[in-house]
Parts: sequence; C-alpha cells; structure tokens
Amino acid sequence: MLQLLRKIAFPFSLIYTLVVFVRNFLYDVGFFKSASYKTPTICVGNLSVGGTGKTPMIEYLVRLLKNRNIAVLSRGYKRKSKGFLLAGPEILVEDLGDEPFQIHKKFPEIMVAVDADRRNGITKLESLIKPDMILLDDAFQHRRVKPKFSILLTAHNNLFVDDWYLPTGDLRDSKLEAKRADIIIVTKCPDQLSQEEKSKISERIRPNPNQQILFCSLKYDDLVKNGSGKNLELKELKGKKVALVTGIANPEPLISHLKSIELEFHHFKYGDHHYFSEQEMAQFKKFEIVLTTEKDYVRLEGKVENLYYLEIAHSFDERDGKLLEQMILEQI
Repeated sequence: MLQLLRKIAFPFSLIYTLVVFVRNFLYDVGFFKSASYKTPTICVGNLSVGGTGKTPMIEYLVRLLKNRNIAVLSRGYKRKSKGFLLAGPEILVEDLGDEPFQIHKKFPEIMVAVDADRRNGITKLESLIKPDMILLDDAFQHRRVKPKFSILLTAHNNLFVDDWYLPTGDLRDSKLEAKRADIIIVTKCPDQLSQEEKSKISERIRPNPNQQILFCSLKYDDLVKNGSGKNLELKELKGKKVALVTGIANPEPLISHLKSIELEFHHFKYGDHHYFSEQEMAQFKKFEIVLTTEKDYVRLEGKVENLYYLEIAHSFDERDGKLLEQMILEQI
C-alpha cells in the first residue's frame, strides 16, 4: 500500500525536485551565501531521509579524535526545546533529541550541542568552548554553512544514484550535490565485499577525480547492555521471550543479524525518532527481554523493565580505515 501511494505521489516528487534544484542553483551562483568558520568543521550527512548510519559515523570520528577538544553540533530532530542548547549533567533526552543525547551519554567528555541554526550553533561553540574541531551531524544539505570537509554516506542496499526524490523515493537533496563531498562512504556493506563489487559500485557512483570512495560494514556487539551495567551475551537470549523494539529509519540490517544467529523475537516496528506511549510500552511488559537499539534505548530507559540495547559501529578494512583517519587528522 505504501509503495502504491509513493508511486501515485510521483507528480509531487517532480515539484519537490524542481525546488531542490533551484535552491542549490541559487547557492551555486552566490545568490544565497554560505558561511565559513575559523574552527575546522567536518560535516557528516547524506542525500536521503535516513538509514545510512550518520550517528555511528559521528561516534567513529569522536573515537578517532579522542585526544582533541572537539564538539558535536546537531539539529536535535524532534526535540522539545528550541534554539541553542549545550548538553550537561541535568539534560534530558527530550531536550537534546535521541541521537545527540546518545552521543552525549556515551562520550560525556566531549561537548554536544543542538541548534537548528547551524551558523548560530557554530558561533556559540566558538565563543563558549573554543573547540579544535566541530563535527556537524546531518548537515550535508544545510548549505548556509560551508564545512571544511564533507563526508557523504550512502547505504549499500540503497545507493543515492539508484534512488528518487521525495515523496516517491527517499532523496531529500539532488544527486548532483554528491560533487561537494570530499569522501563518499558506502555504508552497511556485506562482510568481505569483493574488490570487483567495490569497483562496480564506484563506477555507478562516478566520483570526481578529487573524491575518495570508502566502504564499511556494520559491526554488532556480542553483548546486550543496559544502564545498570548488567550485560548479557546475545546468544543468552535464545530460548527467551524477546521483543525487538525499533524506532529507526531502517531496521532491516539489525533484523537480518538477529536472524543470522537464529534468535527468535517479536518485532515492534515504529517510525524514526518515535516517542513511545504508555499503551505501547505496556505491550512490552509481556516479554522476558525487551531488546532495542541505542537510539531507542535513550527514549525508553527507566520506562520499561528488562530493557537492553545492542551497540553497532562502522567497521572499515585496514586500507580504508587508515585513509579516513589520515584525511580527518589533516583537517586540524
């Protein structure tokens, strides 16, 4: 039914496409201005509406830059606060939004801020904490800021070159804007992707001579965790009555992973950034274990018993990992 509706909406996607092209053209010719900043900024984003692994990529960069004074700036999608907000000990997930809160909770030693106005957010961070570098989360399409370095993500199973524009497809920005990226990373690749397959993908993307294409896969932890420090091996969940709760753009890789280890579960699937109602959470109480993602965990913590999350991270081969590290460190 959803696919049928998206096909019916094709005329609206043409209007959307026209608006996107005109907007980018006005930036390209200088009618709209992009601001640059003294502090090095690295943008992580995509051309689609989600599901490419932006938050794990921000976390990957945070680990890479762990000895630096860095800050993360996000819009804070679906948060219940307004304007610029800097994370602190008393901050709530509703104030920051789930993804920035997840980063803040996992890396309390770095500064995490939210502001829909990226220009204002960068100016505030430069004034308040003077970071060595600012990571801009989900900012590729926000052209009011011109980052020093841009990382564009595209999922292996839904490359931007094969996609179409909203609402028929998932693209929210023009495919042509991929030319602004310094690195294009194909995420969520199968393990042991062959060089021949990588070459075929590179040929389809057709990068500019100055662009690098890197490949990474998702790595799942062997443990499921909760906030009290009680960890279980994932295989210990076999034989238990398990609910899988997801409120993310694309839960399919997680589902495939759990099925690959022969874990049986009942899947409660919700939209991205979903805030759970009391009635919805009451259904989870019927299960011995409630398993969810890190992003969903920060919205459910303290509200559901026997709640655990499974960590994921991007994994690069040695060559691509070293190349990414080299290019990032060159920006400071």
